[in-house]
Amino acid sequence: MFTGLIEAICTVKSVRRSAGGLLLTIDLGKLADEGKIGDSIAINGVCLTITKLDGDLTTFDISSETLTKSNLGRLKPSSPVNVELALKATGRFGGHIVQGHIDGVGTIKAINKQGQFADIKFAAGRELLNQMVVKGSVAVDGISLTIASMEENSFSATIIPETLKKTTLGTAKIGDAVNIEPDIIIKTIKKQLEKILPQKQPLTVEKLRELGF
Repeated sequence: MFTGLIEAICTVKSVRRSAGGLLLTIDLGKLADEGKIGDSIAINGVCLTITKLDGDLTTFDISSETLTKSNLGRLKPSSPVNVELALKATGRFGGHIVQGHIDGVGTIKAINKQGQFADIKFAAGRELLNQMVVKGSVAVDGISLTIASMEENSFSATIIPETLKKTTLGTAKIGDAVNIEPDIIIKTIKKQLEKILPQKQPLTVEKLRELGF
């Protein structure tokens, strides 16, 4: 499990196709000292397992399913990625519950700089948006963000200077693809309500509001 608090921006060293997937090697720098083969690490919000260690260079096997659901297949040598080690049992829980199980890919639609802050709008599909609520949490490329507003085909978040400095959002551009993982609490509530409520109409954010959520 992760919290969405990025520990470092690291650099992709190599991307190699393998049978049915991809081998991704990343220079983890000092973070490599804390890892061992079999450990889980979030790369751009995707929970990956270390399969090889060579000094600071760490290699991960990525399945075709992960490539379909995330933006990892678009990475190239020298690409920057957000990295977070798995939360220790004794660690401080500072963000929100992030599983590292990406639900889909969105796109940066607009970036509006406000001094040292930035309002960023992310385009996303209805299936993803129906699992979000204003003031709720969402992980974007592994970064824990608070949803400031929502529209029919997008959601927005205000990014503080520290987040811009410590994550890839600081150099993001309009059109960039981002991994999206809605909050597991909202997803669970939605799933349970779908089981107990009539199925004549899909459960939407608007319906949740009507029900008092």
